[in-house]
Amino acid sequence: MSTTKEYLNFVLEQLSPITGITHRAMMGEYIIYINDKILGGIYDNRFMIKETPTALSIIPSVKKELPYNGAKKEMLLIEDLDDKDFLKDLIEKIYPELPLPKKKKK
Repeated sequence: MSTTKEYLNFVLEQLSPITGITHRAMMGEYIIYINDKILGGIYDNRFMIKETPTALSIIPSVKKELPYNGAKKEMLLIEDLDDKDFLKDLIEKIYPELPLPKKKKK
């Protein structure tokens, strides 16, 4: 099952208070970026972020799931998307821990 445009638009609206959020379609799903760093993605109508120590300390009971069949790493499933202030605070706090984008080979 692919993510619906309605769910994508809902998540983007919830993330709208955060500067630098962009997205890119990838095989029916969406990768979510913040200032060119990969924050996470939307997979099968589930918003998931990369696991970081800060994210785990802020939401210790968060579920970890594979974003898609064959994925190598679990991601954190963010189920409560109604609180924009919480999402903004969470993402701004984990931003420094997100890896820098890989340099493209020439």
